[in-house]
This record gives sequence, C-alpha cells and structure tokens, in this order.
Amino acid sequence: MLPLLLGVSLAATLLPFHLGPLSIVPLALLLGQFRGRGAFKRGMMAGLGFWIVHLIWLPQSFVRMFGPWGWLPFVPLILFEVLLWAFLAHLTRNTSRLVLVGLWVVLEYLHTFGVMAFPWGDLGYALTFAPGRILAAAGGVWLLSLVVLMVAYGLYRRRWWVIALWALLWLLPLPANYPNRYALLVQGNINPLSKVQGEDAGQRYLGLTGVGLEVFPKADLVIWPETAISHLTAATDSIVGNRRFVTGISYWSPENRYFNRAELVEDGRVVAYHDKTKLVPFGEFFPWRNVLGGVYRFFFHTFGLPNLADTTPGQENRTLGTYASAICYETVFPSVFLGQVRKGAELLITVSNDAWFGDSMGMAQHFDMGILRAVETGRWLLRVGNSGVTASVDPYGRVVSRLDSSMAGYLYAPYALRREVTPYVRFGNWAVGLAGLIAVVGLFVKERPE
Repeated sequence: MLPLLLGVSLAATLLPFHLGPLSIVPLALLLGQFRGRGAFKRGMMAGLGFWIVHLIWLPQSFVRMFGPWGWLPFVPLILFEVLLWAFLAHLTRNTSRLVLVGLWVVLEYLHTFGVMAFPWGDLGYALTFAPGRILAAAGGVWLLSLVVLMVAYGLYRRRWWVIALWALLWLLPLPANYPNRYALLVQGNINPLSKVQGEDAGQRYLGLTGVGLEVFPKADLVIWPETAISHLTAATDSIVGNRRFVTGISYWSPENRYFNRAELVEDGRVVAYHDKTKLVPFGEFFPWRNVLGGVYRFFFHTFGLPNLADTTPGQENRTLGTYASAICYETVFPSVFLGQVRKGAELLITVSNDAWFGDSMGMAQHFDMGILRAVETGRWLLRVGNSGVTASVDPYGRVVSRLDSSMAGYLYAPYALRREVTPYVRFGNWAVGLAGLIAVVGLFVKERPE
C-alpha cells in the first residue's frame, strides 16, 4: 500500500499542481522502496498510483466527449508506463540508488522515440514554477530531472544539506526581460467534434480578428490555433492587412494525403509552412492499422466519426521563416523547437487544440510542460489554443499575459525576437549522457540502505 500512496503523492506534486517543492519527499522514499526482493511489485504499485493520477484527464475527457467507452484506449498506455516503472525497479533492485537515478533520466529521454512516443511524467517538470527552471537553458528538462533526482537521492542518504540547495532553486531572482512587439492571438473556442464532422469555423475567427485589430491596431502578428481553417480566403487578407499571419490549417495534398499544418502568410501569400511531425498515437495516426483495422472501425462507428485517415508527418526542423513552430502535441518534445532554433528561429509559436480535454486538468498540464521550451531555447513563446491555453511566455518561463480558457476571445500578447543561443541549444541533451555516466559509476558504489 505504501508504494501506491507514494506514487499518488508524487503525481500530486507534479503538473498541473503547484506542489513542486514537495516532490523530493515521495521521490526519496520511492528510491528506498525500489530495492531488494519484491521491487518489481512495489514498482508496479507505485507506477499504478502515479500514472492513474497523472493521466486521469485522458480517460476523463474522452468519456465526456465520446461516451462511456472513451476510457478504453488509454488502458494499454497506462499499463505500459506502469510496467516500465516495475522493470526499472527490478533492474536496479540490488544496486546503488545512483544507478536508479541515472537510468530514470535515460528512460525519460527514451520516451521521445518510437511509434508510441509519449514524453509525459518527466520529473524535471517539478521545477516548472521555480526560478531554478533557468537550469533548463543549460541542459533542458532532463537536466532538471537529474537535479530533482539527485536532491531526492541526497534526502534518501540523509544528507540534509541538500534541502538548502533545493530551497535555493525556489528563491533565485530572475532577471528582467522586456518585450518590444505585440501579437494578436485569437481563441475561437470551437467544439472539436463539430470540426471533425465538417463545421467551418472561419467566420468566427474572422470576426474575432477584426474586432481585436480595431482595439489593438499596433499588433504586427496575428495567430490562429491548430486546424482553425481548411483554406485561406480573400476575407482573411482584407482583415489582417499587411501584418504577418500564422494559422493552423487542415491541408489535403493533391495526392490525397492529410497534413496538420501551420502556415505563415505575408501579403496574402503562404511563404512558409510547418507540417506536424510528432503525431498523437490513436488520435492522428492509428498504429498497426493492418492488424487492428476492425477495432478502429468499431470505435469510429461507436463515436459517430468518419473512417479517419492517418495524418502524414512532416519534415523535421522546418521553420516558419524566422519563427519556430510546434503544433499541439509537439510542444512536449524538446527536439521540435530545438532543431528550428538551431536554424535561426527567433520566436516560438505554438498552435494547439486542447478542447478535446474539456475542463479536465489536461489543458493546464499540457501548457505548463510547454513553458520549459521557452527557457530551453531562450525565446519568447506565443501559444494560441482553440479553447486555451492562449498566452505569452518570456524566455525565463514567466507567463506575461494569458486569456481565460473555454471562451471565444483574443489576447494582445507581448513578445520580442531573440537571437542569443542558450547552452542547451548549442550542446543539446548532454545531461542524458551525464545521467548514463552516473548510472555506470553507481554500479561500483557500495551503498547500504538508509
């Protein structure tokens, strides 16, 4: 029972909850639980508690959207994550806890690869609301994960001085940062199921944009959210004028392939585009369709959906001119913005549609994770969602302005263009290599349980 409660407690300290300072306590206790005989079972129980709480919004929101069977697709995902915790505990049961610390970070990193890539639950996000998140500019979210785990390890070893270091991460002052430009972010609040069934939301976005630009004519950039429209019209040009315009668009190619796309429009012409590269399993593509085709057809029929086509992934590291673009799910993959900033992008733009999550905690959790992308790259982040979260985030991870969720409206969002290169942009995921080295060193460390 204790491992289960510790898993629940750890999840309750991570996003979207603002209890990060407490995260090291259940984590330190879990380091002790994942030892010796029975570690596999305790790892499974801890993982069950953690992942059910951390991802409760997935089945919750889809049951609300699609009915009582909406929870079913997420059972295999949660069980897979639970088993990973159990195997990690079993593998390191007779080693120094340093092995567990190092391999935990490596496992987080590996979550970004493969058909079922799902980089949720990283421990580094415990520092999202701490000024110490600026360490992400040096080594990304996995450096933060390593810091959190090493502090928890110190606590496990009863090295009480680590508490002072932990407190410092929550008390550091952050430098000032001043914007010199403004964008108009337009939030349509369209029912996503209606959009799948063919509703055209263009008129609502045109109306909100026209009103917003009358109130804030100095905005030099207009952004609409993910799949806001299916095509550009002359009406858009007349309202946006000579401003730069970024929009999410549902694009069908002449070869009848579907792309989830963000386009940059200048003077009525599309001058750059980014097709979504990281696709949502079972949402934007359907793994092993040749084998599970009948199961998919059953769910499409049950939920009243057409036979959905797989989205075609786009080209990696394609920028929107001087902007870096990430579409919804892509924001939890540090590599998406990283590659584009390395090519010279000076501003991060996220277009998203989290209306699928309803009023669950998924929308806030997704946004909070994306905050670290601004810190990692040293760039302003402008994020616009169909129903939220629509906000402006500065390069130190401070939310400068934000629009209320689940409403139609617009936000006059401050930002600036930046060319400075952070160590993380320059050197990448070196912290993962350091974690691997710590795991190797741990193999030679003799350590008694505390």
